[in-house]
Amino acid sequence: MIMEIAFILASYLIGAVPFGLLIGRLVGADVRMAGSGNIGATNVGRVLGKKLGILTLLCDVTKGFLPVWAAAHLLPSSSANRELIVVSCGLAAVVGHMFPLYLRFKGGKGVATALGVFLALSPWSILISVLVFAAAVAGSGYVSVGSLAASGLIPLWLWIMGESSPILVAAIAIVFLIWCKHSSNVGRLLRGEEKTWRKGKA
Repeated sequence: MIMEIAFILASYLIGAVPFGLLIGRLVGADVRMAGSGNIGATNVGRVLGKKLGILTLLCDVTKGFLPVWAAAHLLPSSSANRELIVVSCGLAAVVGHMFPLYLRFKGGKGVATALGVFLALSPWSILISVLVFAAAVAGSGYVSVGSLAASGLIPLWLWIMGESSPILVAAIAIVFLIWCKHSSNVGRLLRGEEKTWRKGKA
């Protein structure tokens, strides 16, 4: 049981690494002081350019994927509740990104890290969600709309594909956290104040 707890704790600590902030500091910028103030890939891309935004995205996806992959491949097959531990590692990584110990629990919104988690748990659900995300962003011009739509449908895809109860429960918990983290975006959308990627618009 000590090993299982260690895996979950390590997953949180990996998820808590603020890659957006670290990448910004490498070029002499603090992304918390510009744009939306968020340390995620969207704000990094908006403030520091698409290349660094993509780099942040890849790093945040990796820190969601790696803990799940490691737990699935390194935990002994004899471990009690092995699948539950693997799923818990994914949830811990997302919580780490959202509430990082290193930044006094003020982190990102968890979409990219959740992408990495489900890429490891259920790749096909991510393929569908990426298509939904792209369509929603293209249609609305808002990354937040794409994030909410894509994440909100993940539990449905998982259920349709017959995934296990632990994965479904973790998905619902992660989506709930993502939507809570996007409450300010929802408010700005309702007021018509949300920033868009479309040129010439606020």
